[in-house]
Amino acid sequence: MDIDELLDIVKQHNIDAVHPGYGFLSELPELARRMAEVGVMVVGPGSENLEQTGDKLRARLLAVECQVPVLPALTEPTGRVDAVQLFVEKVGLPVMVKAVDGGGGRGIRLIRNLEDLPSLVERAVAESPSKKVFAEKAAIDGFRHVEIQILGDGKGNVVHLWERECSIQRRYQKIVELAPSTVADRDFVRPVIEAAIKYASLGTFEFLLNPQTAQFFFLEINPRLQVEHTITESICSVDIVKAQLHLAQGASFDEAGLAGLLQNPLDPPPLHSIQLRITAEDPEKNYSLSIGKIQSFRFPSGNGIRVDTALINGVPAVVTSDFDSVIAKVIVTARTWQDVVSKAKRALADTSVIGITTNIALLRAIVDHADFRAGVCDTQWLEAKHDELLEQSRKQSKLPDPFHGLVAPQPSNDSNTAASGASLMFRKDDAWSIALRPQSSAKVNTRPHHLHLAKVIRNDFPTNFAADIMFTAPGSSPQAFRMDMQSTSTSASATSSQHRQGSRSDGTHIVLPISGKLVEVLVDVGDVVKKDDAICVVKQMKMEIEVRSHKAGLVNWLTEAEDNEDVAEGMLAAIVEDEKAQAKL
Repeated sequence: MDIDELLDIVKQHNIDAVHPGYGFLSELPELARRMAEVGVMVVGPGSENLEQTGDKLRARLLAVECQVPVLPALTEPTGRVDAVQLFVEKVGLPVMVKAVDGGGGRGIRLIRNLEDLPSLVERAVAESPSKKVFAEKAAIDGFRHVEIQILGDGKGNVVHLWERECSIQRRYQKIVELAPSTVADRDFVRPVIEAAIKYASLGTFEFLLNPQTAQFFFLEINPRLQVEHTITESICSVDIVKAQLHLAQGASFDEAGLAGLLQNPLDPPPLHSIQLRITAEDPEKNYSLSIGKIQSFRFPSGNGIRVDTALINGVPAVVTSDFDSVIAKVIVTARTWQDVVSKAKRALADTSVIGITTNIALLRAIVDHADFRAGVCDTQWLEAKHDELLEQSRKQSKLPDPFHGLVAPQPSNDSNTAASGASLMFRKDDAWSIALRPQSSAKVNTRPHHLHLAKVIRNDFPTNFAADIMFTAPGSSPQAFRMDMQSTSTSASATSSQHRQGSRSDGTHIVLPISGKLVEVLVDVGDVVKKDDAICVVKQMKMEIEVRSHKAGLVNWLTEAEDNEDVAEGMLAAIVEDEKAQAKL
């Protein structure tokens, strides 16, 4: 991620080409420009195209030049709430606010109500690297998110690799993708594909398509490989990265293995593919990031199943807040839509990750839903069905063991089972000699501490761990302690802070549902708030999340936590009393 370091590497090893993958530097024009200055090719569209497509407003202007339909928009970037307000007065609600240089769902907010406009615009601006946003009329009800994969040879020739449908999203980040689209009428899909191939470049071109009215509108360009490229590879039998590398070396489409690709939009390949993103998130807690050590995992296998993951058996893996929450992608492919849905259900039944919370149960509920089986999910479907899906995911988690005891069980709270599976990491009578020294000093205390596990009581490490221990400090006698540890998704400073903890059983308490950094408190003591008014903002994984009041009333207490301070899930943010009850006092 350090361009200077990468330049040193290419010079030292006489490297002539760099593939930037997806994310990180892949959309940064500076990388392509500085590499070109030393004669190194960055495999992709080049700095000029990156500058034009990486900025959503400039990409929109390109679409207008190519006579591709776009939605009414505020065409000057702004960081001001009043500029967005004026636009809303002209076009009406709903409106989508987008960071001009955002990505991965950051800096995007849907505004349905005028009273929410100021706070939502401020959050979008805060998440934008340039602190600039634009706004456009929102096309939401009934619209699908359809994107076209394009490959160009740099000589003006362009082929498409069909469309992907990515309508099932949370916070504008995709969690289930499929190819080709389930839109029944291919005549509606054809103009979207034809619009995309007007661009002579490599990338993905994203649109909103309404399968009832045939309306479609340009969204944005992603001038790079995308996370969901796997399902395109599956239905086309093409290795996109390999093709990119060959084309970058001057190969023709035939030489790059792209000969014979079907191009008639009305006649897609006779395969269907679904990608399921396994994320380290808790859907029950507003998709809060689940930080911790992955104890064990199991992924599916078999005909038509591909798993992309960085997890390796026997190699410790810890989820941190530094990167995206995706820990694996499960891709299933079959000849019919009905078969690929059945295969997705089977694949998810064969998937487990132990040690952290994941969205696997939610994914199981999604692929088992009648709407998904019918292929009728639009961009608002997950939000509309969220409570129903969560309830179904809870029911599925209580189903009997589908393997009838033939597969080793997950770690339990019973100390007698502590020797099974991942729980082998701690046993009774394990002991450690511990040398402690301040980081500011190179001198190690020559008389170490000593910790002895006398009895393991609960071993679901790193989620939970409890034990009776004997602890010996230098120069003292052994002391007996009961140690009880629970994982947390925040820093030691937050968990050890003196801030009050909230009680979910107390209806006046506004409790933080996630851990992170406190961005700001939005109300004062004495303020009257309505139900769903924002109380404060917490930042996690570069996303700013508003913590809202579940009731109307008077704020009579606020946390003393400072802006930019680490805060823990469960901390009390505010107390909101009923106005009538407060008046009686």
